[in-house]
Amino acid sequence: MKWNWELLDWPKFKYDEAAFTALESRFLTTSGILLGSYKHLEESEKIALKIELMSEEALKTSEIEGEYLNRDSLQSSIRHQFGLPTEHGRIPQAEQGVAEMTVSVYEKWEEALSSKTLFKWHSMLVQGRRDLIDIGCYRTSAEPMQVVSGHVGKRKVHFEAPPSDRMSREMDGFIQWFNQTAPNCEQPLSALIRSGIAHLYFVSIHPFEDGNGRVGRAVSEKALSQNLEQPTLIALARTIEAKRKDYYAALERANRKLEITEWLHYFAETVLDAQAYTIQCVEFLIEKARFFDRIGDQLNARQHKVLARMFSEGLEGFKGGLSADNYISIAKTSASTATRDLKDLVERGAFIRTGELKHTRYHLNLPCFQS
Repeated sequence: MKWNWELLDWPKFKYDEAAFTALESRFLTTSGILLGSYKHLEESEKIALKIELMSEEALKTSEIEGEYLNRDSLQSSIRHQFGLPTEHGRIPQAEQGVAEMTVSVYEKWEEALSSKTLFKWHSMLVQGRRDLIDIGCYRTSAEPMQVVSGHVGKRKVHFEAPPSDRMSREMDGFIQWFNQTAPNCEQPLSALIRSGIAHLYFVSIHPFEDGNGRVGRAVSEKALSQNLEQPTLIALARTIEAKRKDYYAALERANRKLEITEWLHYFAETVLDAQAYTIQCVEFLIEKARFFDRIGDQLNARQHKVLARMFSEGLEGFKGGLSADNYISIAKTSASTATRDLKDLVERGAFIRTGELKHTRYHLNLPCFQS
């Protein structure tokens, strides 16, 4: 059976456009809700959200490919890119590179796509790598570019990309398609369809020696931003990583055919899930501000320190709830003082208490944690 790029009509993808009318409407409506919610944040909260979401995306887009980076280093590098103060020391090249690419995608979403842009992203992404021959350029190896799994002798080929001598021609076609389908251009496409095709089209070509998935997701983010006429700041990579097997399965089903309605439906739903998570992040920050407006001036320094630590966990929450031992460790205080502080926080409505004796746990009393 042939790969999609070997088919006669490549790269003329086919899909049921009418099947996405409702999804596209949801995407635009949710984008408006997200923008409206974002405007309610203080400027410091907007910056905090931007840094948190971008560092999370940088982290997760690498985890999808099995590369695990340091969150603190990523945040520090992204803060540095925006000219914000940071206390972190020397940033490892892997974290610095993906952070630079993430910020570049965010800041230069309006620019037309070009091979120069893609080469720059690739150079950022793989800086410091000594195992690659082709950095900041399309791959040149005569060896087949394959996505495989399994042990030697039992390897399964999930995908094989076009040979390297076709890269310039294939990528010229991709870049032309991407720019022609942008809003107000010759053949404009709706946001979800364009972003979904862009990702599949790019990774089907697999133009780089490594980093194709990460650059492909950056291209999809760029497409969404151009259709919205502003940076998206949605948790796309985080949403994909949460169900990584589904992502690879959807790609594998799509890379042998040109009828891609199924792939586009998967991708559209993923984008909508990512939007929903981002809205929850905004609502969390709004609830946090209201929380401290309500009781912030009634708390002692120990309580402030512990609450700040819990809020730093974001929507994921403080895993398993806060124990008295946790409180003692974070606040650097005695058991008797911790008991008084925790009792006070429950009475003020800051915490919800669950369990008894050594199983007692405390949870932030916020609507987003009450589902």
